[in-house]
Amino acid sequence: MPTSTPRRWLDPGRLTAADFRGILAPQPKSLRLLSRRTIFPAARFEQCAARVRTRFRPGGHAQGYTLRINPNRIEIDSATAVGAWYARMTLRQLWSASGGRLPCVEIEDWPDVPVRGVMLDVSRCKVPTMRSLLALIDRLAAFKINQLQLYTEHTFAYRRHRDVWRGCSPLTARQVRALDAFCRARFIDLVPNQNSLGHMERWLKHPRYTPLAETRGPWRTPWGETRATPSMLCPVDPRSLRLVESLYDELLPNFSSRLFNAGCDEPFELGRGRSAAACRRRGVGRVYLDYVRGLHRAIRRHGRRMMIWADFVAAHPEILSRLPRDVILLEWGYEADHPFERRTARYRRAGRAFYVCPGTSSWCSFAGRTAVARANLLRAARAANRHGAAGYLITDWGDFGHRQFPPASYAPLLFGASAAWNADGCAHLDLERATSRWMFDDPTRRSAALWIEAGRVQESAGVRLKNRTVLFRVMQSRLDDPAAVAGLTRPILALMRRRIDRLRSRALRGRVASTGRARRGEGNESAWAQEELYVTLDVLDHACGRASAMLEARGGGVSASTRAALAADLRGIIERHRRLWLRRNRTGGLRESTEHDQRLVREYEAGND
Repeated sequence: MPTSTPRRWLDPGRLTAADFRGILAPQPKSLRLLSRRTIFPAARFEQCAARVRTRFRPGGHAQGYTLRINPNRIEIDSATAVGAWYARMTLRQLWSASGGRLPCVEIEDWPDVPVRGVMLDVSRCKVPTMRSLLALIDRLAAFKINQLQLYTEHTFAYRRHRDVWRGCSPLTARQVRALDAFCRARFIDLVPNQNSLGHMERWLKHPRYTPLAETRGPWRTPWGETRATPSMLCPVDPRSLRLVESLYDELLPNFSSRLFNAGCDEPFELGRGRSAAACRRRGVGRVYLDYVRGLHRAIRRHGRRMMIWADFVAAHPEILSRLPRDVILLEWGYEADHPFERRTARYRRAGRAFYVCPGTSSWCSFAGRTAVARANLLRAARAANRHGAAGYLITDWGDFGHRQFPPASYAPLLFGASAAWNADGCAHLDLERATSRWMFDDPTRRSAALWIEAGRVQESAGVRLKNRTVLFRVMQSRLDDPAAVAGLTRPILALMRRRIDRLRSRALRGRVASTGRARRGEGNESAWAQEELYVTLDVLDHACGRASAMLEARGGGVSASTRAALAADLRGIIERHRRLWLRRNRTGGLRESTEHDQRLVREYEAGND
């Protein structure tokens, strides 16, 4: 038995239901001890699982199960194969956490929300290797996730559009089919996701596609920012629809799913360019609606059900009743106070199928936004339960170069999976312990505790920004931009740096041990995550130093010595980031991602000329 096994497993007389809070994720609806004994079923889980007696009984929840571990046998009762699969996932967690010494318990369990999904951004620079994707799918399956979407804009290898994805290491059709089969074997629906209106800048920058753009010159965003490059297809140009239909013809046959996410979110340029006359004549909502109907017809021809992000519908509720009846609305929002309750109540009254779509809040942060993510994920789950959501989709984006490492999303992913399965049980989940064990392969609390605390560092600044953190804003802004340090002072920066130093000391004092997975050559997740944590803390520390330089600049400029020190520090961070990127991800997109920091290095060096 591993030396790291908790002592209470060695003393069944002390075992209580509370002991399962950190080792079962999600928390089951009902758990009771059948006896104070434990059993030793086998040396390997595969041998243990072979001795399980499974009975399929009609009735009950389609995804529910009952798992009984008695001194002499293990029994699973379920109405379906998927319920039996979830029972085995629970059994696997028990077996792994107890070192093969199983407690005698009875668990009755079923999900709150029928579809529990994760959407991973693979378009903002970072396309994971197949090995990384398969490892993630295995982890998600263990948490009873049953849908996965890989968000693509330009990172599928369309045969007739090589100029769009060249150099980006896209997913190929063969790889997608392999992922689809791997997901199906784990009762996960791999749903295709191709944006079809906005967020098409990576297409429209190429001369071949530029004529399809809504705008043909500088345009202003709804929040007043001027942009020079187009990002949206023109919805009144028939060629836009023909392009998207051709993409569907090549993409969709690689997926077995009957669902399809067509995106259509954030059409910021709508009515600001070539569609302006049509929008004045027919209304912005009607122009959008007609385009979506065209996409819907194309999707129906492929035998798929359409999903769209719901932000435009929420802003233009007059089109809600006119959308095709089978469209699934994806209500997304990533702040602690996002109005999931109000908007999902509206969809329910309209008789519309919808998902709630909270997020990990790891993007535009480097280390995550721990408090915001937890509140956002739980708020979405409660609204989903109250108003009968068809699904709960946890989004994990990569805006501005996808510069956060995967561990920044681990605790939110696990918490969100738990909230979607059992929102009330989240209050009893020991998130640090469960995340360390099941996401980091670390039987202690250390790995998760450090990352969760890193996600709280910027909270000490007291500056609340939408969809980003204050230090991320600092790293996106010029040295002479006073707005970037609004709300920051030298004492606040000193406080954050002290918290960073304490985290760095804790990480160095408690290096995690290699796991069995690492010894088998499968990678050492806890060790990798620790190296990624060191770089993340150094980025946060550098951002604090940059913010101090910005405060200095308000008094008359940044000294040459400060600029030189910042440049040297950031060059080292870039090199380490590049090395760690290649452990989990393909090379495509790496140069674009690091360019955000390279720009700052050039800024530091220019001031020394």
